[in-house]
Amino acid sequence: MKQEEYIPILILLITSAIFSSILITISTLSSKNIPEPEKTSVYECGFDPIKTPRLPFSIKFFLVGILFLLFDIEISFIFPWCTTIKSISWISFSTMILFLLILTIGFIYEWLKEGLEWE
Repeated sequence: MKQEEYIPILILLITSAIFSSILITISTLSSKNIPEPEKTSVYECGFDPIKTPRLPFSIKFFLVGILFLLFDIEISFIFPWCTTIKSISWISFSTMILFLLILTIGFIYEWLKEGLEWE
């Protein structure tokens, strides 16, 4: 490879670094640094950690987190498949369609069971 091919990437990298530095500097200088009491209070995992650990807590927080991870991992499988869709075989295509169908059925099931409702 020629070194000239890397020049646009280098220009993009330098431009984004300069732009990011400018934005961080502006936001630091223009913001007030007085946190409110709600921001400094202890809050972790959807419940107050200062109370006794023997109290029951809502499991929905963890279910929503697991669902988020599930659909986030799904994207990591779909992206390479989409980039190589012209060169894959029919078996690979049908396997991915089956994978998407199973995830869609799971999403519909979770929606019908109101697992995505946050109260």
